[in-house]
Amino acid sequence: MEKRYILTKEIAEKKLRRMAMEVVEKNMNENQLILIGIKDNGLVIAKKIAYFLSNIFPGEVQVIELTIDKKNPVNVSINTELDFNGKSILLIDDVANSGRTMLYAIKPLLNSFPKMIQTLALLERTYKSFPIELDYVGVSISTTFDEHIFVEVQGDDVVGAWLE
Repeated sequence: MEKRYILTKEIAEKKLRRMAMEVVEKNMNENQLILIGIKDNGLVIAKKIAYFLSNIFPGEVQVIELTIDKKNPVNVSINTELDFNGKSILLIDDVANSGRTMLYAIKPLLNSFPKMIQTLALLERTYKSFPIELDYVGVSISTTFDEHIFVEVQGDDVVGAWLE
């Protein structure tokens, strides 16, 4: 079956660059942003956002990796011991489906008091089962419950996204 592409590499790059600019606009007064990329594709997107921020954000940007089993999201871990108290955090994933992954990804942050937690996804499905609202979205798409969105990455690049 042929893939029904909804994003090409070029369009994904433009969406990521635009979202990075939005992040700067909303966080211009912050001295530091911690980008938490949800492994695997969310981490690639977090690194790409950090790359774009490096040219336009005046503060420090740090990328860390969050590991979660998206099918059974009870166990969540972060690859770095950090003090999140008073920090501005941007939680990043490739696709926001029901909101469950983003909701459970906040779990490691609940023992501290971050200044703010914002969310970013390259693609968002327009229905949610969990109370998660995205702050930054590349593309919002209406799908049926049977359709799935896949983001394809190669190395540090998003090379496309398709609907199946």
